[in-house]
Order: sequence, then structure tokens, then C-alpha cells
Amino acid sequence: MPITQTTTLPASAAQLTLPTPTTPLYLIFIASEDPSTGQPWCSDVRAALPSITTIFSAPSAPHLGVVEVGQKPAWKEVANVYRMDWGVRAIPTLVRYELSDGVVTEVARLVEGELLDRGKIAGLLG
Repeated sequence: MPITQTTTLPASAAQLTLPTPTTPLYLIFIASEDPSTGQPWCSDVRAALPSITTIFSAPSAPHLGVVEVGQKPAWKEVANVYRMDWGVRAIPTLVRYELSDGVVTEVARLVEGELLDRGKIAGLLG
């Protein structure tokens, strides 16, 4: 399965490692699991995960790294590292990274309800 459940990020997107120089990397930023329910604390994340899991679990699917943004109080902090360093303002957020002029850069993203639309996800996958 091409999904890495817990992805540790470098300091910036420029330092990400792509699967190959010509293969995009996809990261999804999601809410951490609520210890009392065993599910992500964010309802938008819970709604989007079944489709995301199905799409990225297919044998021919590209690699997806899962990044948990923390529990709700940590996520709500203005100084949250994912807000500050990765520009994630809402969850879930699915981002496509590619190599451009020798530097890994973000080329597309889908946020919240956009991740409920399989057509938009297919468009992001290219």
C-alpha cells in the first residue's frame, strides 16, 4: 500500500525527498486521533479519509504521506508548525509536490470539502 501513515517532515518543502525526480509526492495533513474515540478529532477529516484511503491504496496509486497536525488545542495555536511553515490553514489538506528547477515545490492543493470530490482528487493526481 503506497500510504505512509506517519510522515515526519523536514523544515521545508524544498527539503522533501520525492520517490523519484520525475514522480510527485503527495502529503495529506489531517487531525490526530482522539484518544477517546480512536478517530481523528476533525469531522472533515473523518469524512474525507475513506475516499483518500481507497484512492491511494490502489496498486497503481502514487505515494501518499500522512501528516498529523496534532490534537485540537495544538492545531488551533497560531504558531502551529504546519500553519507557520507549511501554509496549512485547514484540515484535511492534500498537497502535491514536484521537482521544479532542482527544487521541490508545491504545485497543487485541495482543502476540506474539495477532498469529498473524487473528480477534483483525480485532477490533482494528474
